[in-house]
Amino acid sequence: MRDVVATMTGFARTLRAAGVAADHERTQNLLEALGQLDVTRRDDVYWAGRLTLCATPDDLSRYDRCFAAYFGGHRASRGRTATRTVIRHLAGGEGEAGEGAESVAATASPVEVLRHRDVAGLTEAERAEVHSLLAMLRDHRERRRSRRLVAAHRGRLDQRRTIREALRKGEVARLRYRRHTTRPRRVVLLVDVSGSMAPYSETLLRFAHALVRTEPRATQVYSVGTRLTPITVELRHRDPGTALAEVSKAVPDWSGGTRLGEELRELLGGRSVRGAIVVIASDGWERGDPGLLGEQMARLARQAHRVIWANPHKGHVDYQPLTGGMRAALPYIDDLVAGHSLAAYEDLCERLSHARRPA
Repeated sequence: MRDVVATMTGFARTLRAAGVAADHERTQNLLEALGQLDVTRRDDVYWAGRLTLCATPDDLSRYDRCFAAYFGGHRASRGRTATRTVIRHLAGGEGEAGEGAESVAATASPVEVLRHRDVAGLTEAERAEVHSLLAMLRDHRERRRSRRLVAAHRGRLDQRRTIREALRKGEVARLRYRRHTTRPRRVVLLVDVSGSMAPYSETLLRFAHALVRTEPRATQVYSVGTRLTPITVELRHRDPGTALAEVSKAVPDWSGGTRLGEELRELLGGRSVRGAIVVIASDGWERGDPGLLGEQMARLARQAHRVIWANPHKGHVDYQPLTGGMRAALPYIDDLVAGHSLAAYEDLCERLSHARRPA
């Protein structure tokens, strides 16, 4: 069962990245269910996961897409017999996983391995599979308190509402309260489209598309190279392929150099990032003045809620931030993370969910 545990834990992580509440407790319930089922049967695996990992009706379509992408082929049968079998076993029916337990692991292991592979070395088919999984990513953004106040059962005393009601009824029948609403914290994503980032640019833009689709009003995306180009509007198209086609028309400096210092100066001069999480996806090969980049990174660190730098080379065990751009930026970065694989993008989504400012 060890291979089954590893496989299904990876499947649960994929579901969480897609927005399904497949937490630790639900994953344990799945593993217990599979211990009483024949894991060589696709229907048993499908229905055991669906009955234990899905919490809301919205989870069902996401589960089906993830199951098909993770285990390959079409989803399992919706027959009543399979459903009754799984429910009976979940309720305590007898039966154990046989020697065929490794077959599920053998089916899913390539996908789990693919999650951690550098996208620069993938084949076209493998990259397409990664892109299909990226399209299902859901950004559960950290929320912050807004200035807007709404009626509530407890919180701050709403004096005006209480007095108005008292004047209307002739007495203070009950106290009225209000509280601040919350909104998702804004994310500003800068995607490097220079020549040195060419193997990663398309995948990063698909990641950006997933962020925009999840929180369209709280996400801004810019391409950076020799100039700063806003591409949020283009990424709002529902279809990732259409969105990237529109981005390709809007960006005039594909595969050029990088002048991030000048572009940050433009961003900070005319477009406020105050209170936002700023994510810079770049390898740090700065063609401009590293001193200027350092100055602008210092300004950025003072204004932003948090600064995250996603460098594709950070995923390699022997990586050292030795380029001029990275050395200039490093003192002002809160998190230096990898940006080379599907697993790295899932981790970045998790960081956006818990982007607390360091004490």
